[in-house]
Amino acid sequence: MRSATFFTAPSDDGATVVAEHRPRPRVLDLAVRSPVLPGVAHVRLLLPPGWSRGASRTWPSLWLLHGGGGRADHRAWTDHTDLEDLTAAAEVIVVMPDGGRCGQYTDWWNRGEGGAPRWETFHLAELRQILERGYRAGGESAVAGNAMGGFGAMSYAARHRGVFRAAASFSGPLHTLHADPSALDAADLVELGVAVAEPGRDWTDVWGHPERQRIVWRQHNPFDLADRLAGVRLYVSAGDGAPGPYDPRPAPADRDALEALAHTVGRQFADKLRKLGVPVSTHFYRGTHTWPYWRRELRAALPVLLDEIT
Repeated sequence: MRSATFFTAPSDDGATVVAEHRPRPRVLDLAVRSPVLPGVAHVRLLLPPGWSRGASRTWPSLWLLHGGGGRADHRAWTDHTDLEDLTAAAEVIVVMPDGGRCGQYTDWWNRGEGGAPRWETFHLAELRQILERGYRAGGESAVAGNAMGGFGAMSYAARHRGVFRAAASFSGPLHTLHADPSALDAADLVELGVAVAEPGRDWTDVWGHPERQRIVWRQHNPFDLADRLAGVRLYVSAGDGAPGPYDPRPAPADRDALEALAHTVGRQFADKLRKLGVPVSTHFYRGTHTWPYWRRELRAALPVLLDEIT
């Protein structure tokens, strides 16, 4: 890596690129030191044809957010899909930021005291400024993600009206207040995710308790924010949890609980959008919570996303 301090302007609060690495001609990895995160965060950019730091033009941005889990990070979309080939001729900067293993694409509530981690601030205040000031990002933006990243895409688009012209969720938990005492529900995902990714922290540090701090949960819940997505081009997909065409044979007997939940709340979310008169394209299918399906969904949604920003 080499220092980036000579050509990158920091964000207003001092977040700055401290190193760059270019593993392939179109791939540029950034290391960013932010005052709202506990350590250095990483961002992968896919650069468009003809991009240069000194260009007289700017490019629109396509943000791709990763899911949770131990191996999910800024490299997930290029590691698991043919994204580089799919966007080879696209006149966009593809932005793939770290979102934490269980960051939930939010500024953590932390018992009402705030403080780190503040992923939403990092992404939509600091990183946007860094990209606009040092990497020729500008104009329109779209956002998509898988699993936790699908939640993040819809939450960000709703909470920051006018920033994203299109948003897509692949297997995202889009109704975080959906409760099911007999099965996995959205609050369980947050609790399990924090237990695995942030040992020693209380899962209610994210948004508080879903009953006692219900207003905080609602302020970040795509289902409750559905009316704020009017004017955004939307794509929602999820499998039903049953083994499908991309699953190994012989197929497991049990349904994939994560995907079954995404399917249930995805349908609830889409139904609410339609009741509100907000158009949404959907694809609900047989399949599990795995990358082969998200690769397919990316190919399906990409033209929709790019059409809105290029």
